[in-house]
Amino acid sequence: MRGTPPAGSVDEVEALKREAGIAACSFVRSGMKLGLGTGSTVRYTVLEIGRRIAEEGLEVVGVPTSEATKALSESLGIPLLTLEAAGELDLTIDGADEFDSNLDLIKGGGGALTREKRVAEASKAMLVVADDRKQVDVLGAFDLPMEVIASDWEAVRDRMLEICPGEVRLRGGDAPYLTDNGGYILDCEFGPTISDPSKLEELILSVDGVVEVGLFVGMCDAVVMATPSEVLTIVKEDGRLD
Repeated sequence: MRGTPPAGSVDEVEALKREAGIAACSFVRSGMKLGLGTGSTVRYTVLEIGRRIAEEGLEVVGVPTSEATKALSESLGIPLLTLEAAGELDLTIDGADEFDSNLDLIKGGGGALTREKRVAEASKAMLVVADDRKQVDVLGAFDLPMEVIASDWEAVRDRMLEICPGEVRLRGGDAPYLTDNGGYILDCEFGPTISDPSKLEELILSVDGVVEVGLFVGMCDAVVMATPSEVLTIVKEDGRLD
């Protein structure tokens, strides 16, 4: 899988992830219903929410986007609801594999894209946490993931090979990666640039057997981004974030 190029040591990158994840919690207030994302950066957000509940009396409920986030949240004592029980959420905090100047995203490197998108769609606002390696001018350097019905993956792959300019790979190969929903993931080289993410999303979702695609277009309202020198909050001009 093509992905984010390395920059700095592992410890330096991990420190940036931690800074971004914790900084995002400045937008969290008591009484909120939160979408809790999946991934190595937003993990620090979940840890900080758990700390604030235990030490500061923060009162929130969360809707996890994966079984991994659910397990972590439960271990920290974060009250959880299903999306169906929660209804509209105040804020979703999640990570991203790439974000561009429009704050459109590629997500799905962690395999939770379907639940992540459903939770984000149910939220009043979406906040992304990332380090500066994830910022790009145009989406597409990161392989585009899509969740597919497991029994249909070969037919979907064949269709993707007709429209994708690069390789199409089954994640896990001979031992396919299985999502929390029981689906497979195809990683597709649509880059190095995706000129019209919205049009591509519509095209991919029209293919039988595709459950969801990791393009999040017009959904993100702000990004908390850690750089080696500072933590920045990039807010969409017409965004919904309070």
